[in-house]
Amino acid sequence: MKKINQITEEIEIEDLVKVLPQAVTYLSENGIRCLRCGEPIWGSLKNAAEEKGFSANETKKFVDDLNKMMKKK
Repeated sequence: MKKINQITEEIEIEDLVKVLPQAVTYLSENGIRCLRCGEPIWGSLKNAAEEKGFSANETKKFVDDLNKMMKKK
């Protein structure tokens, strides 16, 4: 896996979980729950959010919040 300095909506879920494990809890609490349910999500954060019905603005908030979390780690 390449080094990830910033999270974008195009980050693959698999890479997001590797670089920021606490993203699983954050996304689960915000309605993207299949990260733990035995059916792993494949694809980008944007795809996962769209599949769950989130708007582009809501997805941007996820990205912003995840980047803040990454800076604190």
